[in-house]
Amino acid sequence: MRRMGKDRTILILGSLAAVMVLVTGWLWLSRGEADPFAPCRKGVAQGGLDGLGAPFELTDQNGRRVSDRQVLAKPALLYFGYTYCPDVCPLDSARNAEAVAMLEEQGMQVTPVFISVDPKRDTPEVLRDFAGAMHERMIGLTGTAAEIDAVSKAWRNYYKLNDQEDPENYLVDHMTNTYLVIPGSGTVELFGRELSAQDLAERAACFIDAASSTGV
Repeated sequence: MRRMGKDRTILILGSLAAVMVLVTGWLWLSRGEADPFAPCRKGVAQGGLDGLGAPFELTDQNGRRVSDRQVLAKPALLYFGYTYCPDVCPLDSARNAEAVAMLEEQGMQVTPVFISVDPKRDTPEVLRDFAGAMHERMIGLTGTAAEIDAVSKAWRNYYKLNDQEDPENYLVDHMTNTYLVIPGSGTVELFGRELSAQDLAERAACFIDAASSTGV
């Protein structure tokens, strides 16, 4: 009986040791999987940020076909809108351009990107004038209706052309998020239009610093 008790004690102690090894290993691994951008986040996007974005090929304001690898080679503030927008898009784009200028003063070069959700009217020539008025490095992108639809879905961006009654002078319903895309990390955050240029620059800088310091 004494021998059986000793064996049972050894078995229990061995089991506990195995559990401790597993827990320690899990904790060590979980540290490596921690979100490096957690200190920069203010909330959680509906549906999360995983899977946002996809490879694309569109036409820029100079009529050249460009890929996502070219456009998003540096950190970028990505916005979906249209140049005929009477108020929201110009204001948001100007805010983004101002934030880019602030970030540049801190030594961070960020690309402002404007993807049109109105390809019928937003030709490369129209985008050239719009982007040039916002920022010298802004990239304006357009494409076929199918291409714009695909890239919008990749970023879960909603838009709807209200051109049923007037095919010339119509408005477009669309989301107004600005996405922060960092090479190697993908889309790391989205910002609402309520942020000022200063707030946007400060929050974007946090993510860019984190990506640089952790190598993600």
